[in-house]
Amino acid sequence: MRFVSKAVAVAVTCALVAGWGAGMAAASTRALNEYTVPTPGSRPYQIVQGPDGNFWFTESYAGKVAKITPDGQITEYKVRKDSDPYGITVGPDGAIWFTERLPDVNGVTHIGRLTTDGQLTEYQVPTLFAQPWDITTGPDGAMWFTEEDIDLIGRLDIASGSIIEYSTTTCCYPTEIVAGSDGNLWFTEEQGPAVGRMGTDGSVTVFNYPRPSALLYAATLGPDGNVWVSDVISPHVAKVTPDGAFTEYKVPGSRTGVAGLTRGPNRTIWFTENDSAHVGSIKPDGTPVSYTALSSDRRPIGITASLSPKSVWFCEADAGMIGELTPG
Repeated sequence: MRFVSKAVAVAVTCALVAGWGAGMAAASTRALNEYTVPTPGSRPYQIVQGPDGNFWFTESYAGKVAKITPDGQITEYKVRKDSDPYGITVGPDGAIWFTERLPDVNGVTHIGRLTTDGQLTEYQVPTLFAQPWDITTGPDGAMWFTEEDIDLIGRLDIASGSIIEYSTTTCCYPTEIVAGSDGNLWFTEEQGPAVGRMGTDGSVTVFNYPRPSALLYAATLGPDGNVWVSDVISPHVAKVTPDGAFTEYKVPGSRTGVAGLTRGPNRTIWFTENDSAHVGSIKPDGTPVSYTALSSDRRPIGITASLSPKSVWFCEADAGMIGELTPG
């Protein structure tokens, strides 16, 4: 069954925003579709395109992982009840890997593996109450994930299922993680604020963010080969070079922060503004490309891109919807 809130694509006007300069066309359009998730109140959070061409997302409040086809058909798969699935990615084995943030009655948290035909396997994280948050495929072919509450980074060997945990050497809630172009893992630390670089041997270098008031959150590998991170409490994103140099850019919005980042079509970086319900994009030099307003109750968070056809897909947590935006 198809659940669609807007069956017809909507033309959305992009407006110039103070502080962005004149690099953005004042009247380009974007085609927007939104699809309602079948389970009410499920709060979809993170999304990724699978090897099957569908988009896979976590339903944090429903204990489910779901797929949505390019034409908007949604299928949900149950995982452990009250597990709070959050981060999601595609592994080198073609399966969908995700984190389960909440522990079971014994304090054990899990990493989940779901095949595209719906077969579920769970792996216990060794340290109790770890709260695994985000997950990515490392340059070594293992699954790497952050453990926010205990300041560890985990590595899961997909052949054996064994997990090794490494200390971040700091105190400050590792959140999102991504494989860099330099053969290392890169992760954000919310309350450093800082960005960490971890080798596949567990060695860590921490780079302090130049603006101490920031609360770092999202991370993605940009088309320029740099890692990009977001500030979830102010309208800024920043690129981080492999040697730890930061360049920060302001995005639209006077009070909102940036909740999601992804590498998008045409060498762009796309972002979601959770509080102000906008989706936008910039070039690697900070030049604005687009800025699209959603309904105020949407709260977009996780975002991913499809390069063929060119589009971006994102989770609308409060609305319980998946959005699809096609650049004009």
